[in-house]
Amino acid sequence: MSDNKNSYESPFCTRYASEEMQYIFSADKKFTTWRKLWVALARAEMKLGLPVTEAQVKQLEEHINDIDYEVAEAREKITRHDVMAHVFTYGQACPDAAGIIHLGATSCYVGDNTDVIIMRDALKVVRRKLINVMNNLAKFANEYKSMPCLAYTHLQPAQLTTVGKRATLWLNELLMDFNDLEYRLSTLKLLGSKGTTGTQASFMELFEGDTDKIKQLEKMIAEEMGFDSVVPVSGQTYSRKVDSKVLEVLSDIAQSASKFSNDMRILQSFKEMEEPREKKQIGSSAMAYKRNPMRCERITSLARYVMIDALNPAFTAGTQWFERTLDDSANKRISVAEAFLGVDAILNIMMNVTDGLVVYPEMIRRRVMAELPFMASENIMMDAVKKGGNRQELHDRIMDYSMEAGRQVKEFGKDNNLCELIEADPMFMVTKEEIDAVLKPENYTGRSSQQVDEFLAECINPILEANKDVLGENFEMKN
Repeated sequence: MSDNKNSYESPFCTRYASEEMQYIFSADKKFTTWRKLWVALARAEMKLGLPVTEAQVKQLEEHINDIDYEVAEAREKITRHDVMAHVFTYGQACPDAAGIIHLGATSCYVGDNTDVIIMRDALKVVRRKLINVMNNLAKFANEYKSMPCLAYTHLQPAQLTTVGKRATLWLNELLMDFNDLEYRLSTLKLLGSKGTTGTQASFMELFEGDTDKIKQLEKMIAEEMGFDSVVPVSGQTYSRKVDSKVLEVLSDIAQSASKFSNDMRILQSFKEMEEPREKKQIGSSAMAYKRNPMRCERITSLARYVMIDALNPAFTAGTQWFERTLDDSANKRISVAEAFLGVDAILNIMMNVTDGLVVYPEMIRRRVMAELPFMASENIMMDAVKKGGNRQELHDRIMDYSMEAGRQVKEFGKDNNLCELIEADPMFMVTKEEIDAVLKPENYTGRSSQQVDEFLAECINPILEANKDVLGENFEMKN
């Protein structure tokens, strides 16, 4: 809990997001990355023959982390320009190199390149946590692949599936998100050194028109910052569609998480499954017996925020004028950071929930058996036809009995008596023993168990095996 009680603080920082993700979007990460980019620029310019010395580059490297924020803030009050304030501050720490810092660059050289680096690093954290959630759900699906449960369409009992097969539906959507995340990470490019309007005119002046050296400069900077390439063309900034595409991935993860958490909330209401619960966890201040799905409700809540937040960079991308405008800045620094902080929080909770899902087999079977007579009626009818019965007459009789059984359940709160009605009707030529043999839930789950095996083997296990070095992460709820 923060000591700051008299001004607003984001709940992402005080309540939801991890310290790891918060650091990625911190001032320290941002401004040390600026300095690393200035070092990369100076080193490349030195190697390509500009008047930058090895001693100057070395001095810049030695002072990457010792940022005097008070000097930077005081200077920004004078200049009203954050980049130039930090150029000045860096120069104060590196007097021998002060004259070559930011040589030929514009503000977006540090600003935009840093934004791309931060998104890359944040996506890697999201990727790691997503894989751990997928691993938890894969284990759960495998464990419960053969346990019959009710399947629903329109939230009405339809046929049977299995608890594990349902988990593969959650897992498959996360797999889609993982594949999109992989693509986005693999295609993320640095802005490079494009200059004020993207034409690299300042570098043409510095390198006296040597195009090959200008292209080499960008290649060297990209390699030093861990990228394969830079964007092929740009205005002053990289296209804001990049932010939109990245947040699309985060929104997709939020959508999948919300689907999972809403299903879990319903299942907890059915008393079939529950999220994990602390021994002293309070469900309600008034109703001590309640076991509210608080963690899944939080997932739903945060997911809603992220899905809406993802619209911000879409509108920003669509309203950039020509080579750039600055109406992106205030929106961008809030929306991108908070989308990542939100998804970080969501995945933390999902790691916790999926690692401790509680299943109640007897309640699941009880609910199955209450509906199974309706689902088994077609099989009973087919057996009667094989014994010489008339299908249409049998169908009409079952429809009447089904309506009566439903009325007994809904109007009088009695058990489903459809099978008793059928057994008592000589038209069906069936005994209680024969009906009991039909009423086995395992006979109505289709290929659910095999589908789980095939899905895990073909789609999930190769990913888990390739990333086994990051498996085993868990998250303990603190509030």
